[in-house]
Amino acid sequence: MSNGSDLTHRPLEGLTVIDLTRALAGPYATMLLAGLGAKVIKVEEPKGGDLARENSPYVGRDGVIVERRYEDDISISHLTRARGKYGVSLDLKTEAGKAVYFDLVRKADVVVENFTAGTADRLGIGYQACKAVNPRVVFASLSGFGATDRDGKAMDVIIQALSGAMFTSGEPGHPPVRIGIPIADMLAPVFTVIGILAAIEQRHTTGVGQHVDVSMLGALTSFVAIENWSAMAAAGLPARTGLTVQRLSPFGVFECADGYVAVVAVHEPLARGLFAAMGQPELSDDPRFCSRDARVANATELEARINAWSRTLPMVEVLRALEAQGVPVAPVRHPEDALVDPRVVARQETMAVKHPSYRSSIDLRTAGVPIQFSGATTGFDDALPVRIGEHNEAILRDFLGYDEGRIAALAEAGAI
Repeated sequence: MSNGSDLTHRPLEGLTVIDLTRALAGPYATMLLAGLGAKVIKVEEPKGGDLARENSPYVGRDGVIVERRYEDDISISHLTRARGKYGVSLDLKTEAGKAVYFDLVRKADVVVENFTAGTADRLGIGYQACKAVNPRVVFASLSGFGATDRDGKAMDVIIQALSGAMFTSGEPGHPPVRIGIPIADMLAPVFTVIGILAAIEQRHTTGVGQHVDVSMLGALTSFVAIENWSAMAAAGLPARTGLTVQRLSPFGVFECADGYVAVVAVHEPLARGLFAAMGQPELSDDPRFCSRDARVANATELEARINAWSRTLPMVEVLRALEAQGVPVAPVRHPEDALVDPRVVARQETMAVKHPSYRSSIDLRTAGVPIQFSGATTGFDDALPVRIGEHNEAILRDFLGYDEGRIAALAEAGAI
């Protein structure tokens, strides 16, 4: 699939990835690899499969529904995260299932897992076991707290809480605010992909693979640490600023009569433009607001003045007034509107997804691969594991070279 280009090659074509992941963080990492052109073989337990298969809502013959009614109703979460992947079912607790797994590893470049820390090793399918059959394999572990930390399961909201990210959102004196998107679940896989690609690049020199270990807590906390919280506290600046960032004032979200706008007027020309748009150019000469440091020191009063102006006007008038002065401003949009922005649609940074058999009256859009290349394209193969083990025969026969008798024996033994 092309992103506005007639190029046919994708950057990771030729790489084979064995995907042991489930839920969101791991599958998002392997989805990115699939969108960049890797052949991703998704391994699921024969009974149950990926947890995301049970995520409401579903899409099927009755459209979008909250509760599954038919076998071919597909969770929209699964439809999104499993795009471009080939699905096989393997019982990795059986010797026959493990034998198939190691045959896949022998032909793979990358293995990605997001089991609870230690689970892959306990099952005998971890990095050391894979390295023994394929020294070149890059084995990536994505976990809550690190591959050697056994502190238990981690979900996005747990990581938001532990990282401090949740505390930075919201107003002083009010409860912490959960970031509305699963930020830890989305950020850690990006670092995982970076780590995988770095390990592959190093393999060109060393000839061997390695274990890539990414934690959700570490990924999100590293972002929180971009701000120096100790220095801010020492300077008397609040850690929690709600809709604005007072150390950059005026910078943040302000109320209109019918919505909200984001405004950035940090530097002198922008601040003067804001004051002119407000019809209060004299504020540029006010000692409380005439310099950047003064505006920061008096941020609470300045923000109150801006809100007093903006909340009396329709959003379109606030946008028009600020744009006329060259002040960066944008409406705060609902996600449904944001996903169909012509710019992100044209670049396929968001993409339509559809049930393979049924049309929906709702325009279902999901994440694309938000990277553009001058010499390659991105996108997803038509493969989609609708059923658990959707591509068993194709992978076992065509990729591994198993004959029909061996495949039938694996099925009879319950290994697939």
